[in-house]
Amino acid sequence: MALDDRARVELRTVQAVVERAVRATVREPVVVMGASRTDSGVHARGQVAAFTCSDDGTRGIGWPADRGTQPLVRALNSRLPHDVLVLDAQAVAADFNPIQGARSKAYSYTIWNSPVRPLWERRTALHVWTPLDVARMNDAAGLLVGEHDFAAFAAAGHGRLSTVRTVFECRVRGEAVAGDAHGARRIVIDVVGSGFLWNMVRIIAGSLIEAGRARIDNDRIVEALRSGRRELAGPTVQPHGLCLEWIKYAEDSP
Repeated sequence: MALDDRARVELRTVQAVVERAVRATVREPVVVMGASRTDSGVHARGQVAAFTCSDDGTRGIGWPADRGTQPLVRALNSRLPHDVLVLDAQAVAADFNPIQGARSKAYSYTIWNSPVRPLWERRTALHVWTPLDVARMNDAAGLLVGEHDFAAFAAAGHGRLSTVRTVFECRVRGEAVAGDAHGARRIVIDVVGSGFLWNMVRIIAGSLIEAGRARIDNDRIVEALRSGRRELAGPTVQPHGLCLEWIKYAEDSP
């Protein structure tokens, strides 16, 4: 039985929300291209997106170049919901591609390590109640640095011709949460790479959490990289602890 198209519900996405705001601001059809697709529930502090519009202003559409980009930022934010915010805007070359031009990306994954679940950080941190050994997690993280075949750290159906990626940095930092009566620690996994496969960072985080629980040792991490066997890596952890921190391009300062 075919579904009635009228019964279909359009899912809310950040791209669609931003695109509506841009169209309302420049008063012409545009397509907003985001640099990195994120799963539902994942956050972003440093997402990059681009669009093209008229810039002469003679027909009352587009955005004249002499108007500047800061007024554009204010105009867009006035049309965006409370959970989406434009931080900056720049005029770029006509051939700028936010996807193909990216040279490196950074993600963080935040863990609330405590017997008691978090209240205020429940939407941005994964609760892990068992104690985690940050030193063990860092040892395992170091094995992921470099160019490797990350097939074991990718979701099935990732759709990429190659699963080889370069991780420039992977480290784990932990600190006590000030004032927490239950001794909570905030543990953050930072991963910087040339690019990432579908669910790659979430699987890396799951693997390092298992290393911190002494359920996965370094030999198993090495074998997962060598063999590409998904079952040797850790689980795919929930999306809400993941955050896209920044994206860098060739023209960016080091």
